[in-house]
Formats: sequence, C-alpha cells, structure tokens
Amino acid sequence: MTYSAFTSLVLKIIGIVFILNSLLHYAILIVPLDLDIQLQNNLINSVVDEGTLPLVGIGFVLVGYFIESLNNKQSNKKSIFNLELPTYILASLLGLIFLLIIPVHLNNQNTIKVAALERIEQGAVQGAEQIKQFLTQVDTLSKNPDLLNDQIVNLRSILEARQIEGKPLEAQQLETLQQQYQQLTSLRELAKNPEEYKQRTTELKQQLETQLNQNREKAENQAKKQYTTQNLNVGFKSLMLAIAYNIIGWMGLRSTINNFKKP
Repeated sequence: MTYSAFTSLVLKIIGIVFILNSLLHYAILIVPLDLDIQLQNNLINSVVDEGTLPLVGIGFVLVGYFIESLNNKQSNKKSIFNLELPTYILASLLGLIFLLIIPVHLNNQNTIKVAALERIEQGAVQGAEQIKQFLTQVDTLSKNPDLLNDQIVNLRSILEARQIEGKPLEAQQLETLQQQYQQLTSLRELAKNPEEYKQRTTELKQQLETQLNQNREKAENQAKKQYTTQNLNVGFKSLMLAIAYNIIGWMGLRSTINNFKKP
C-alpha cells in the first residue's frame, strides 16, 4: 500500500467515525418522541452546537477520496465500495434539516417568550394582591392597639430568646423578624397620629407598587433579550450549517451525475 493510499484510507476512517458518532448522538437525543417545547428547544440547541462534527467527518471522507482520485487518476477502475454518493446525499439531508430547524426554533422561542411574559404578568398580579393584603393587615393592626401590642410583645420575646418553638433562629430569619419588629413599632407610633399614618401608608403603597413595576419591567426585558439572543445564536449557526451542507451536497451530487453521463 502506497503512502497516498494509506493517507486516503486513514482520512476515510476518521471521517466515518465522526459521522457515525454524530448520527448516533442525534438518534439518542431524539429517542423521546413526545417532546414538549422546552425539550425541543434543548434538542435543537444540542443538534446545532454539534452540527460541525458531521461536517468535519464529511470533509475527511471527501478529502480521502480526493487523494485517492489523484493517486489513481490514470486508472478508470472504480471502487465497488464507494461512499462518495452516500456522503453527498447525507450532506444534502443535513442541510435540509438545519434549514428546517430555523422556523421551528423561532416558533418554539416565541412560544417560550409568550409563556414567560404570561408568568411575569401573573406574578405581577399576585404581587399587587399581596401588597393590598399587606396594607389591609397593617390598617387592621393600626385600628386594634391590643392586637398590635400583642404582636410586638410576641416578636420581642422571640428576638430576646433568639429561638422559635424551641428551634434557634437562623441569621436570615433573625434579620426578617427584626425588620418586622421595627415596622410594627413604627406603626404603633404612627397610629397615634392619623394624618401622618395616612401619609406614610400612602408612601409605602407607592413605594411597593413602584418596586413591583420595576421588577416586572426588568423581568420582561430579560425575557425579551434572552429570546432575541437565542434566535440570533441558534438561527445564525443553523443557517451557516445549512449553507455549508447544501453546497457540499448539491455540488457533489451534480458532479456525480455529470460523471455518470460521461461516456
């Protein structure tokens, strides 16, 4: 075996290994056929991220056949076991697949974005309801001094003991209870001055609503940004892979057909 023939054989083997390994991995990924949108999105990301591996394998195989053709250009003998045509067909199929991935991915991403925005809106509605309940609770406590004093005394005893129901308080729990104690103490003082109490509760309501709206706007912008980034990233990669595979497949098939037509 000549050096050129050995090099050609090695390149073909490496290419076949790349191709089979990639196709096997793709087959494993799509085994659960009842994929929801999130799983479809993950599948598409994995397929596109590893889309260059079959391309490298196809390149190795075709370079191997190119070296073989240079070595045997004086001979018209054709190998019985020739993978050139199947390789071109595979490249064309992969090109079609990566081309079809683009609209599927865009549709999935749009569905995911809409669902995320709906969750954000639902969270904002729940947050507004919680603010309303909190203010109602505060108003109830301010109008019931005995209940307010009981709450303050109960919190003070917990803070002094640094435990609740026999369990030591963690640092975060302790900080939260201290804030609640300070708020209730301030509320008790404000309750003695109705005008100042009304002003402070109005300010508190505006502050909470502003914070809620800012959080909602931030979450919506983040969801839209992620949607745009995913579309550009996966869409551009898939388009480049589709162009590369289709060029190899179509040009190879045309060359093969022209060779068959030659006498």
